[in-house]
Amino acid sequence: MAATDGHTHSRPVAIAPAPAGARSTDPGANGDLPQPTMPYTCQTCAKRKVKCDKATPICSSCRKGKLECFYQAPLPRWRKRKLSGDINERLARYERILRQHGLLPEDADTSPSIEETPEESVISLRFNEPEASKTGKLLAGQGKSRYIDSDLWHNLGDDEMQHLSVDDEQDQVVTGVSGDLVSSDPLTGAFMSCQQSLLQYHPTHEKAIMLWKTHVENVEPLCKVLHIPSTFKMVVMASQQPAMASKADECLLFAIYHFAVFSMTEEECAEKFGQSRATLMQRYHFATRQALVNASFLKTTDMSVLQTLILFLLPCRYSYDPHTYWILTGVAIRIAQRMGLHRDGEKLSLPPFDVQMRRRLFYQLLPLDGIAGQMSGTGVATMPDSWDILPPLNINDDQIWPGMTETPEEHKGATEMIFCLARSCIGKFFATAGRSMGVAGPRQFKDYNEAELAISEAEREVEEKYIRYCDIVNPLHFLTIALARCGITAMRLRIRLPKVRNRTVTDAERRELVQLSQKIIDTDTAAYAHAGLRKHLWHVKPFFLFGSWDSLILVLTNLWRADLLSPAETDAAWSRVEQVYNNHGELLEPKRALHVAFGRLTLKAWDANPPSSSVPESAFITALRSLRKANLQSREARQGGKATALDAKTDSVSPIGPSPASDADVLIGSVSGDMGLDIGNEFNPDTADWAFWDQLMQDYRVPDGEQGGFSQ
Repeated sequence: MAATDGHTHSRPVAIAPAPAGARSTDPGANGDLPQPTMPYTCQTCAKRKVKCDKATPICSSCRKGKLECFYQAPLPRWRKRKLSGDINERLARYERILRQHGLLPEDADTSPSIEETPEESVISLRFNEPEASKTGKLLAGQGKSRYIDSDLWHNLGDDEMQHLSVDDEQDQVVTGVSGDLVSSDPLTGAFMSCQQSLLQYHPTHEKAIMLWKTHVENVEPLCKVLHIPSTFKMVVMASQQPAMASKADECLLFAIYHFAVFSMTEEECAEKFGQSRATLMQRYHFATRQALVNASFLKTTDMSVLQTLILFLLPCRYSYDPHTYWILTGVAIRIAQRMGLHRDGEKLSLPPFDVQMRRRLFYQLLPLDGIAGQMSGTGVATMPDSWDILPPLNINDDQIWPGMTETPEEHKGATEMIFCLARSCIGKFFATAGRSMGVAGPRQFKDYNEAELAISEAEREVEEKYIRYCDIVNPLHFLTIALARCGITAMRLRIRLPKVRNRTVTDAERRELVQLSQKIIDTDTAAYAHAGLRKHLWHVKPFFLFGSWDSLILVLTNLWRADLLSPAETDAAWSRVEQVYNNHGELLEPKRALHVAFGRLTLKAWDANPPSSSVPESAFITALRSLRKANLQSREARQGGKATALDAKTDSVSPIGPSPASDADVLIGSVSGDMGLDIGNEFNPDTADWAFWDQLMQDYRVPDGEQGGFSQ
């Protein structure tokens, strides 16, 4: 039927129109023009769930029902990703991980062959897979248990860890720096509520001022916990009238005296005070501990008492039992959290002076907990996601004072804070490198270029903010440059280590690793030899640089291979190792299992590849052999002759124990840390990854008949 009114909606339509493709493109017999169609159903028919002929501008169903007809292009169909390749890649990756940990034979029949992506294409500041840190180890027996989840102890043999645990429990008293026994930890007195007057322990006013000046010169530039002008007024008044001093002020006084003596040499103590260093250390250690008890430090919310506790813990990390020390740093963390120290003072609307002092204190406290976690083997530390406090400003003490109302303007250039801030700048990168986009776990870079860009950014920041203003003649500035640049070198060292782990490293790349390691060792030697740093020797003598432990391990493990370095390079490397042992006498003391482990590693490297002129044998090697023999005899005496076989067994695994607290340890990291990782009491997860190092050492071992390992 022909249209009578000319309107589209009045045109009659077929009841069952043919598909669009079947329609004639020619004018019909009735004279109608062909109707264009849409490739999809109109929205009205789709909602009504009726058939649509897709005619335009209105379909037949909508025309018949006199409904509004409109077309809308549907969203593109979601195409499922082909999973076969992705599954194979993941399966191949899991197989590589299993092989690396000895859980899958090399010749096992595994997944279909595909082109593998090299694992070193993913770069991290930590060596092991993130999952490795989630698997702790529990040592249990005879009604006792101990949890181990520290990078320092992660791959330690069970037998060796049991021995270390027994050894740790045999002597729980505090040992002074000189080896004399001193009083126990402050928690004992706090729980027993044994108050005691300390008036007889106060020095004269003249000696108190001498101790104060020593603290200001030797300690405070590396810590910056105190505000010197206001604290000096307190010291003058309290030292003149000790009986009138508050309990909080008395605490802080004795902590200052204790740390000042700790930073002095035996000759200085005898010359200035007429007493031995050991006697003074014992006197002021006890007085500080007792003053904390008198001030009820477990209940305190007083900044002075928390300052005392931190200044007390800083030197005690070199002498306290690691497990006791971990408990004490945990107490300090809880006190700080009760005071809200983990929240930035500006957000809490605190006065500007309080804001800066809280920041300074917190940036000394948090890494101590990470250090203690690594030393004790727990690996548990307060993580950065639980605090939001900002770093202190780059200002001098005369720019702030109690009662000020305006925020001080930050100084551009070198200030009294330069060492602490430069160290914090590097350490913060290590800490934040453990987190990416708010996700827990170590940060990973997709390739070396991305990792290098991140490191270059950290280098640019520390160079432009701090190092550019340093005067190399100034001993503190020299120390700042040494620490910061070694931190950058340590980062570059770390991102090259995955190739060592994956056994894809070339000899040229190994030599590059040795060169980077030697730069850190050379800096350590230069700092130790710097005459202007004698007053900071308490901080320099332990390994204080980022990457110190990693560097020493790398040099020693590469010395195991006689074909890697030339004779001249081998002699130079051994010269550096000898200098390390000469400077750091604690490595020749059997007080810490970590030092014993390094001694064994050094002896094996010497036996495998000694210097060209190894006769007569170097003094440090002779000393290590004597310590090794004494250690075996001591273990035999304790275990009824079973030590020799046990030691031969554990020699196949690097024996790792708690390390001394230094800028090369941490973990916030574990930091470090990792953090990983301490950095002179900053955020540094720069802890040695002992599981990786043990694998590296296993790769270098020389076969001995049918069995691997070195001859004992």
